[in-house]
Amino acid sequence: MTDRLQKILSARGVASRRTAEQMILDGRITVNGQPAVLGQTADPDTDKIFLDGKPIPAGTQPVYIMLHKPRGFVTTLSDEQGRRTAAELVADCGARVYPVGRLDLSSEGLLLFTNDGAFADQMMHPKHQVDKTYLAWVSECSEAAIDRLRQPIELDGYRIRTPKVRLAKPGLLEITIHEGRNRQVRRMCEKAGMHVTRLRRIREGSLSLGELSVGKWRHLTDAEVMALKGQK
Repeated sequence: MTDRLQKILSARGVASRRTAEQMILDGRITVNGQPAVLGQTADPDTDKIFLDGKPIPAGTQPVYIMLHKPRGFVTTLSDEQGRRTAAELVADCGARVYPVGRLDLSSEGLLLFTNDGAFADQMMHPKHQVDKTYLAWVSECSEAAIDRLRQPIELDGYRIRTPKVRLAKPGLLEITIHEGRNRQVRRMCEKAGMHVTRLRRIREGSLSLGELSVGKWRHLTDAEVMALKGQK
């Protein structure tokens, strides 16, 4: 069955559609020996689709994993600087999966992995704006600073939606954001006059981190996957 090339790459667990598009633009994908072009269609059952000179994986069962990422791990499949990667922690899951979104080196908490490109695109696409909730340990915390944090803030020329902010205990905030901009929570707090000393993501959409231990992962249940896919 013929389909758009980036959709095929996504469905085969090669990468998300956005990343697959960049792979095509970078000349890493060939179809029947010819360099692929963006927007091209192919039939994965009859056409020879290669990535970096090697055949793309055959169709696989979708895998959905939640990891409790520790601090000190980068959210990449490999790292040129030799730092530890979150992907190493899920390497024993039995499938080639990649992270859905990011948590920076110093952050911890809920991080999704999957080989389902359509699911990854849905979770990361700006139009869906899947809510993400964090616990933020902050210094210079005051009522005035919290009030500033609750106001609309502009980052990178973009006015973010007003976050939900709750004081869990002195110096500890629960913050829910609606976008996923680079280091968003840390930068929001800085603009409000607070400094984040520790940051943990505890919820993404309908999915909660719960009691999952640091550095451990588990498969999502069918009900959890359905709930995430049903989010708008």
